[in-house]
Amino acid sequence: MKQALSFCRMCMGHCGVVVEVDDQGSLQSIRGDQDDPQTLGFACYKGMKATESHNSPERILHPLKRQPDGTFARVELSQALDEIAERISTLRDSYGPDSIAGYKGGGGFFTSSSVKLLASLLKELGSHKSFSSVTIDQSSKAVSAGRIGIWPAGRDPFDKAEVLLLLGANPLVTISTTGFDNRNPVKRLKAARERGMKLIVVDPRETETAKFADLHLQVLPGEDAAVMAGLLHIVLKEGWEDKEFCADHAGQLDELRSAVANFTPDWVASRAGISSAELYAVARAFAYDASRGCATSATGPDMSAYPNLAEHLIETLNVICGRFLREGEEVPNPGVLKPRWPRPAQVIPAPRWWEQGYQSRVGDYGLIEEELPTGTLAEEILQPGDGQVRCLIVHGGNPAAAVPDQRRILEALRALDLLVVIEPFMSVTAQLADYILPPTLPYERADLPLFIYEELVTFAPYTRYTPAVATPPSGAEVYDDHHYFWELARRLDVTLHYFETPLDMSEAPTTEDLLQIAMVHADFDLEHLKAHERGVYVDKPQRVTAADPALQTRFSLLPADVAAELQSVYAQAPSRDFGYRFAVRRMRDTLNSACRDLPSIKQRVPYNRVFVNPLDLQAEGCADGDRLRVCSEHGSIEAIAAADPSVRQGVVSVSHGFGGLPDADDYLEQGSNTNLLISTSSDLASINAMPRMSGFPVRLEVV
Repeated sequence: MKQALSFCRMCMGHCGVVVEVDDQGSLQSIRGDQDDPQTLGFACYKGMKATESHNSPERILHPLKRQPDGTFARVELSQALDEIAERISTLRDSYGPDSIAGYKGGGGFFTSSSVKLLASLLKELGSHKSFSSVTIDQSSKAVSAGRIGIWPAGRDPFDKAEVLLLLGANPLVTISTTGFDNRNPVKRLKAARERGMKLIVVDPRETETAKFADLHLQVLPGEDAAVMAGLLHIVLKEGWEDKEFCADHAGQLDELRSAVANFTPDWVASRAGISSAELYAVARAFAYDASRGCATSATGPDMSAYPNLAEHLIETLNVICGRFLREGEEVPNPGVLKPRWPRPAQVIPAPRWWEQGYQSRVGDYGLIEEELPTGTLAEEILQPGDGQVRCLIVHGGNPAAAVPDQRRILEALRALDLLVVIEPFMSVTAQLADYILPPTLPYERADLPLFIYEELVTFAPYTRYTPAVATPPSGAEVYDDHHYFWELARRLDVTLHYFETPLDMSEAPTTEDLLQIAMVHADFDLEHLKAHERGVYVDKPQRVTAADPALQTRFSLLPADVAAELQSVYAQAPSRDFGYRFAVRRMRDTLNSACRDLPSIKQRVPYNRVFVNPLDLQAEGCADGDRLRVCSEHGSIEAIAAADPSVRQGVVSVSHGFGGLPDADDYLEQGSNTNLLISTSSDLASINAMPRMSGFPVRLEVV
């Protein structure tokens, strides 16, 4: 056995690990690196089971092509690439460049040598049709920044927080919550509480994180916007806002005060299923008892009704309480691989990016972080006319399982003229593909951390490099993802760019060539990074500078569209017909649809269950282990009941990412896909077309 240092690329935790490989380079074991300066020995269960994916007999090791009878057969890579390029070229010539689209999932995001190449290929082909998992996750955060404005220095960091307010976030399980220190989250949270930080959690379940909370609002899911409006009402009524910061930087404060006047503690308590005293206690703990620390969120509010409004109000609470770094303070992570930029103590006015540039033919949606909303992907494929998508390239994602309204997205994927996936396993999406191009797996490739979001990965100016520490199975024909993009671009006679650097299209780049390009803004080169196995800190502090007195810019606390959404929340009575609210739920063992088919994971979690409060199960006349049908206005799924006292009454909770093709009757093997409960024909949020994936009404039926 040989040992090597590396880091996990399962999620934003990027846990430092020690791996063992045998003499053939086959991955044998993974454990947390006790000497890792970032994650301090932590590694999650699913991350340590990557050995099973690397060595799986189910792994796709050669390019595959769909046959006329629907089966797959091995095909020579050169033939597959020739045929794919020819079909893309024909579609582009016949229907225009916007007939070619791409979708990027987690596997694409966590591959640093290719993270931007799908977007580059589409751009060079002239297509605007770039989609990803981001816009069905937490794109409301980008919308919020676009509507309220940006404070370049950032919010109060975790290590300065006297209080932290988490809405719909469970970082001890997800290891990827904005504003939380995800580097060994349990240890970091315990240390923060020992120094006096108070933790407030707003969640319909007593999550693993909520167990550490000083205050826990166990609200009904989908009421985050109402709760936030109620907190703003209390803070402004009591005069707990940061008056000096508001005078200098907050616009429309009086209009905001009027807009939240109706969101009294009693009204919000009745709406959200809490007590007014609990709401008041949270407002006081955040705004009066503490002067540093921010409010932040995860998928809970961002997958529920009014996600953009909820995020706007979360940021509004931070604004009126002045929870941002000030002049002279040090920016925790100003950039190591990303370029540094000025950080004045001043507002960048609301940019509202989606109102500029390309507008979608479906719903007139603009671009969010250079992407179209994935909530419109099915209609982009199915709706006839100019720009109808006829080819989809999927990079490291599983839209057939991940995109809401599963029957609709499956209808769309089956209607494509060409579906190409870069995927190591026969996922639900791969089952529908015309060509499957198998990539190397993480420990078989050189890599950097997720540097496009590096300030979210770590609060320190730190980065690292990992070489390929394992080798693919003997005889495998797998390549680092970038190889497929470069080969297709060469055949299509376009020049790929990695960020702003054009690639040499006469000679294929190596993985390290691309990683070196990614480091163009760093103070050192790749060789320096290689020499430091556990990474490097950049001792080059950046401090918040003074504002430009000539610029009197302010946050936009209540733009017209936010005011209209706020009024809609107050005027719209929630549905009482179905009896329960559905809540999203993440699990330790899986990450969306990833990992659930690994043998050790499948033994622990063979399928997803419907978690219900024991009192609700009793009221329904059923018990733990009974089969239940969960019904929404759009569809239904079946699952085995699990009595869970951590779930508040009136709520049912089911993990997403499970299930195969619908109507397969294989629940005990695959689980149920919660996207069958969700529609993309209605309930889409404005601006980002975010489907309503949580907080919607459901009823239970005993099967």
